Amino acid sequence: MLRRIRALVGLGLCTVGALLALAAPASAQQLVDAGKEGDGSGGLAFVIMVVVIVSIGGSLFFMDHVRRNRLPQDDETQ
Repeated sequence: MLRRIRALVGLGLCTVGALLALAAPASAQQLVDAGKEGDGSGGLAFVIMVVVIVSIGGSLFFMDHVRRNRLPQDDETQ
């Protein structure tokens, strides 16, 4: 009985945590205001955009690289 209650509490906490994690990006809109002229915020927004795009591309490349390295191992085990 105690194990079931602990499992339900854990499930509830994980559900609340997942909802908070999914709702957080919705409130993080326009972290850098690039609308002003003369203060360099447009350049900062561009640099942040480039860093985000490169990190997404790098992570996709890394995930594909790991997947391709694991393919021959999967064929040998079957």
